[in-house]
Amino acid sequence: MSSSYQVQQLSRSEIVSTLAANEIHIREEDLLRPTPDFASSLYSAALSLIDPLQDEDHGQADFHALGRLENPDLHADSVRVMNLFHKIKDMVAAVFCPTPFTLKDLLKPDPNRTALFLSALLNFYLHILFIIGCIRVTEILGIPAVIRHNIRVGKLESLRPYVDPINSYVEKQTELESQIAELNAEIAVLKHAREMEQPLVLEVDAKVKELRQTIQSLNTQQMSLKASFRTLRDKTKEIEEKISNADFALVQSAQENAKLRSKIVQSPEKLQGAVEEKKVTLTEAKNSERSAMQAFQEKTTTLEIYSKAAKKMSKQLAQMQAIQEQVNSGKAIDKDVKVLKAKLSDDRMLEMSLEAKLVERQGKVEQLEELRKAFEKERDLKYEEATKRLNSVKLEVESKRNDLASRGEKVQAMIAEVIFTF
Repeated sequence: MSSSYQVQQLSRSEIVSTLAANEIHIREEDLLRPTPDFASSLYSAALSLIDPLQDEDHGQADFHALGRLENPDLHADSVRVMNLFHKIKDMVAAVFCPTPFTLKDLLKPDPNRTALFLSALLNFYLHILFIIGCIRVTEILGIPAVIRHNIRVGKLESLRPYVDPINSYVEKQTELESQIAELNAEIAVLKHAREMEQPLVLEVDAKVKELRQTIQSLNTQQMSLKASFRTLRDKTKEIEEKISNADFALVQSAQENAKLRSKIVQSPEKLQGAVEEKKVTLTEAKNSERSAMQAFQEKTTTLEIYSKAAKKMSKQLAQMQAIQEQVNSGKAIDKDVKVLKAKLSDDRMLEMSLEAKLVERQGKVEQLEELRKAFEKERDLKYEEATKRLNSVKLEVESKRNDLASRGEKVQAMIAEVIFTF
């Protein structure tokens, strides 16, 4: 195997044999017709080969975020699938696979693409095994520690592109924390605004209730005034009809007087009889006139009463118009209240969306934190191992130095002895 890492397409038989060597038994037929469950288990096994320290329970990472949902059981499977998808996608991108991994490759896997991604992951796993084997061979063959150190450093440098993303994860974590702080500030501002507007809304609601009560009372009063106005109008019409009838009677009496005057003759007897008749008719006419005048006076008095009532009704009508204006203003206030309530509902929806984003960002932060802890743990283990090896090398160098010093002393003693003998 070459010491440089390359993404090579493995055949299905090679994939099956490589997995079987690591106690993962599958068939080539399974690779030809992969199912979503089979693909998920196979990718999880490949990830566990590359990174044995990873958390195999992909649904446990977002447990705290799921706890804030109303029905977390409905989201458990989707969260598990998405966590596994992100892990596979990051690993495939980290091993320099030319084809990007998508969610469709996990839900509806294609045989060729599945073989390609498994080849990339297994090539990287075999490359890691090759590096570890080279290090062990150097230790077995007794190659000096400096050369082994150089080999190890070179191999670690080849693995550096896969370790460097930790810094980017830390930067992303800081960015997410700043975004979470901004979202928290926005939520606090919205809550404060809602609390400030709450007394105004309550006050407006109380005013609206009072105005509705006054509107109801004024409506009842308006109905009673309309009924009284109708009765007065009917009485006025009756009085006007009586007055017109009296005027007509006066006109008829005047016409009769004119006719009687035209019938006057020169005979005294006839004149006397006619005069008496005229007197009788005149007295009757005067009596009818008096009755008509009385009726007219009565009608005028009733007309004055009705005019006064009409003035009062006009005043009440003006009051009713003012009340109607108040009602209209109450309706306008009601509309404003509805607008404020709609604004409050929009603010609540915005707050809920911001809280959902906050939960999502916190879940990502927790994932990044766990990943960072895993990398730090691995780094500490490697550092401890390197420290132990360095201490062993120091001890070996110190022992060799002591041996050389003792040999030098022996040589000097022998030289001194030879010189002394001469």
